[in-house]
Amino acid sequence: MNQKYLLYLLLILLSTSCISTKKITYLQAEETAVDSVLTIQRLQKPYRIQVNDLLSIRVKALDQELVGMFNPIGEANPGATGEESMYYDGFTVDHQGNIRVPTLGKLNVLGLTVEEVQENVEKELLDQYFKEEANIFVTVKLAGIRYTTLGEIGTGSQVVYKEQVTIMEAVANAGGITEFGDMTDVKIIRQYPGGGEKIHSINLTSINATKSPYYYIQPNDLILVNPLPQKALGLGTTGMDNFRTVLTVFTALTSIILLSTRL
Repeated sequence: MNQKYLLYLLLILLSTSCISTKKITYLQAEETAVDSVLTIQRLQKPYRIQVNDLLSIRVKALDQELVGMFNPIGEANPGATGEESMYYDGFTVDHQGNIRVPTLGKLNVLGLTVEEVQENVEKELLDQYFKEEANIFVTVKLAGIRYTTLGEIGTGSQVVYKEQVTIMEAVANAGGITEFGDMTDVKIIRQYPGGGEKIHSINLTSINATKSPYYYIQPNDLILVNPLPQKALGLGTTGMDNFRTVLTVFTALTSIILLSTRL
């Protein structure tokens, strides 16, 4: 009799512990359709520069020798390449929101867009060093979008050299979310100008995630994926995995019961 109740209990556990495919499938539509047009909401507000951002500033002119001092590519560390080179040659925003530009000195860029920084640098150069006839051209960009991933996802810091990066691209670049990751409640810890942080949530199993204001990540975002309860229970993600686990447990318990009844 005890074995019968035990079997019922294990069967109930087997039927309730599987992870539904709805919890591990990205961007599911509410209704099934053969073809659909997907409208992704773009960033409504331009990104505002914050502390620790790394900027790339380049100045061009008819006479490149005149602007050579503003383009110190490879001078700080000739052997550096790629991201390492940008670390040495880029302009890091300090805790006061300033960057130090050759000959121009400190410029406050905290809370500005890259377009506004570009206009300010160009204005300073024209006011102090160049005439309109020099035809200077200033380019300001974020030196890649840096973000960090933790939890049930490839852990570490990533850099993507694009103007905009979706959270789907960020997840894919980090190696994807594991089968035990809670895709319905992915946390984004975001920094804001002034030093504040806010925690946002996005459901990556829903197609509506593309309409979220957090679908596009920002520099210095922390993406956190918490585990599903099944991981804490030590169960598998599929019915077959759970069947093997339950069968092992059931066999062990049955053996214990049989041995105890013979004593």
